[in-house]
Amino acid sequence: MMAALVGMGSVCRRSLLLRSLLPLRPLIGQRDREPDRPPRLPASLHTSPVSHAAGSKGASLHWTAERVLSVALLGLGPVAYMYPVPAVDYAIAAALTLHGHWGLGQVITDYVHGEAKVKAANVGLFALSAVTFAGLCYFNYNDIGICKAVALLWSK
Repeated sequence: MMAALVGMGSVCRRSLLLRSLLPLRPLIGQRDREPDRPPRLPASLHTSPVSHAAGSKGASLHWTAERVLSVALLGLGPVAYMYPVPAVDYAIAAALTLHGHWGLGQVITDYVHGEAKVKAANVGLFALSAVTFAGLCYFNYNDIGICKAVALLWSK
C-alpha cells in the first residue's frame, strides 16, 4: 500500500507532499542507534531453547511421529472395541503413555524456565511416564485390561 502511494505520488508529481507524510525509516529505537548497530527493541522476548541442531531432521521426525501416534490412537478405539485382546490392551497402554509423555514434555518446554528446573521437571516427567506405563501394564496383566474396563464403563 505504501509503495502504491509513493508510486502514485510520483506519477501525480506530488511526491514531495506524500514523502513528507510517510516515514522513511522505522521509528523504534532510532534515537540512540549507532550506525553499525542494529536497533534496540523496547522489550526482550523469551524463546524456548532449541532442542535439535539446526539442519537436522530430528524435529521434523518427532513432529511426524507425534501425528502418526495421534492417528494410531484414533484407530485403536474401534480396534479395541471389536477385538478386546491383550495385544491391543498393551498397545493402548504404550500409545497413551507415549502420547502423554510427549504432551507434557511440550508443556515443560514452554512453561518451565531455568536449567535446574527443566532438568528436575524432565526427571519427574520420566518417572511419571514410567509409573503410568507400569500401572497400565499391571492392570492389563492382573485385571481385565483396558479394553474390557472401558467397555464395562460404557455398559453401566
